Amino acid sequence: MAENRRADFAAPLGAVEARTPTAAVEVFADALARQVGAEQVSFLITDFVGQALVRLVQSGAQGPRQGAAEQVPLDAALPHGRVVVEQRVQVLPEGDGARVLAPVSARGDAIGVLELVLPRRPDEQAVALVASAAHALAYVVTTERRHTDLYEWGQRSRPVSLAAEIQRQLLPDAFTCETGRFTLAGWLEPASTVGGDTFDYALDADRLYVSMTDAMGHDVEAALLATLAVGSLRNSRRAASDLAAMARTAGDAIAEHHDGMGFVTGLLLSVELATGAVQAVNAGHPHALLLRGDRVRAVELKPDLPLGVQAGTGYRVQHFQLEPGDRLVLLTDGMVERNARDVDLPGLLLQHRDAHPRQLMQILTAAVQRAVGGADLVDDATAMCLHWHGGEDRAAPA
Repeated sequence: MAENRRADFAAPLGAVEARTPTAAVEVFADALARQVGAEQVSFLITDFVGQALVRLVQSGAQGPRQGAAEQVPLDAALPHGRVVVEQRVQVLPEGDGARVLAPVSARGDAIGVLELVLPRRPDEQAVALVASAAHALAYVVTTERRHTDLYEWGQRSRPVSLAAEIQRQLLPDAFTCETGRFTLAGWLEPASTVGGDTFDYALDADRLYVSMTDAMGHDVEAALLATLAVGSLRNSRRAASDLAAMARTAGDAIAEHHDGMGFVTGLLLSVELATGAVQAVNAGHPHALLLRGDRVRAVELKPDLPLGVQAGTGYRVQHFQLEPGDRLVLLTDGMVERNARDVDLPGLLLQHRDAHPRQLMQILTAAVQRAVGGADLVDDATAMCLHWHGGEDRAAPA
């Protein structure tokens, strides 16, 4: 029975692909409502600041106008928040029926929540069908967001400055990536005036590339400097350059265009997937933290000059080894300087060692926000966590 229902559901997915980008999720919701006999189907997307879900689409209703969409708090103590944090379907009884909440995620990236109101309580087959539909919806959104601003608008729960707009475009499309060998998650909590932080990653057949950079200055000036750094690093990476060449080329580009008046700190990593061996370049960036067993220590890579300080600067490639169960956390200075010095980052890593890296990023940046007592951050607070599962490749844990 379940297999037949899943086969029936495959047909509407083909129809979704033929529709306009902004209508794709609406068509999906309407088709799913018919398939399972739901009174209502909604898609709620996570906002950029990680504090709310925005009801972007509801079956049988016209899409929301900008500024008019309903927001649902993203609180782990509430049902919608639990779904995002735990990545499990929740079935909430409502009279003779039920409200079903399912995570919409792709490779660990928590995109949002699929919500259905059913006239009857679902059996296991129906719940499994909803879970499969939510997973399929994640790939619909991932594909369609390339062609429309609908999802981008839905994720903006507060105004975005020009500098923040530029900074946002430098970040990867997905803040989380999950495979059998590792889970990677990043988060950027922007300052009141954008501080030029970025993080990036790319997964190749045999390597994972990770970078974190911090451009000097604030606002558009910092965002443009960060653009030059990230653009150069990506260009060199895609040309199959090694880490030393990537750093040297980026440094030369910054020095050329900013006459030595701008620089970018950076930490560049290349992780061999088969062994966990790490190559690293430290361009004047804060040390990463490594959680192994019951101990947190700094990975003390010898620092070279920040990118752009002096043309022709060479960069050393250094090495260290990841072991199964390790958690490597990259930080910018906004996480460790000024008021953030009071935050016990090693203690938080130990206390929340079992938290998913996606949730851990929220915990760390929230701690920094609490440390400033509700005041605006004076610098971006950015963190990235690589949880190394290691061993033979296997199914992703989520």
